[in-house]
Amino acid sequence: MDISVVVPLFNEEESLPELTSWIDKVMKTNSFTYEVILVDDGSKDKSWQVIEELSAQNKSIKGIKFRRNYGKSAALNKGFEAAQGDVVITMVADLQDSPDEIPELFDLIKNKDFDLISGWKKKRYDPITKTVPTKLFNWATRKMSGVYLHDFNCGLKAYRKEVVKAIEVYGEMHRYIPFIAKRAGFEKIGEKVVQHQERKYGVTKFGLERFVNGFLDLLSISFVTKFGKKPMHLFGLIGTLMFMIGFFGAFWVGAEKFYFLMNKIPARLVTEQPIFYVSLTSMVLGTQLFLAGFLGELISRNSPDRNLYHVEKRLNLED
Repeated sequence: MDISVVVPLFNEEESLPELTSWIDKVMKTNSFTYEVILVDDGSKDKSWQVIEELSAQNKSIKGIKFRRNYGKSAALNKGFEAAQGDVVITMVADLQDSPDEIPELFDLIKNKDFDLISGWKKKRYDPITKTVPTKLFNWATRKMSGVYLHDFNCGLKAYRKEVVKAIEVYGEMHRYIPFIAKRAGFEKIGEKVVQHQERKYGVTKFGLERFVNGFLDLLSISFVTKFGKKPMHLFGLIGTLMFMIGFFGAFWVGAEKFYFLMNKIPARLVTEQPIFYVSLTSMVLGTQLFLAGFLGELISRNSPDRNLYHVEKRLNLED
């Protein structure tokens, strides 16, 4: 199969028929073999009913339904698990991403040897309250991740199949898939200017809080990707340094006291000196951090695979 199109959605019953018809037209025009995996993220409207009807008409349309709303990352993760195409393309369900971009995205992955292509909505039809925070968010992400893309949060992306099978997306990490892919060893990451269309149906499902959550997720993924499998490298190092600082501080206090006693020089009690308590606290915290790193190593080596998303129904997909 040439292409898998993964579409996470939440309450998008109005746009699904037009979207799938548009995708089908593009695929047939370019003679692609394909599947469309619609992941219903716990919609409250008739989205799943529409998906069932569309699937009955076209067996290339497949569906996954969550029991409740887990978020876009969970939907993408399940879609990636089910995808069988050589190239996997993601897009939003609200028609703001154009399926006409699919042939060029496919060519960049299949023939230009990219691992991942991220869309860049250079010209956006969004209010300034959304565009300005987005630019700041993308700037911070570029600086912290080392992946130099203009639009990390663009839903229109294309992946080599091996990429989506090698990465795991959870929480709200969908914004950082290029970063996750780079950490997994897929470094051929490119960018393509894509058309941004105004929303035709419904309303946006994301508020300004996504930028705060996005920054916290960036800190989290930076830590997890670097130290998730080797927590001792962080906690052990810091713990050892703190213990040694505390130890030498306590040794200094003790040596000074011994020197004064040997030379019969009046000296304060050790317990009257602030440096004693600072040293003691540093040694205790250092020991705790070292043990935290050790326990983290044990947990990371024995942690099971993440499987938190409970699928209620499937269409045309093997279990």
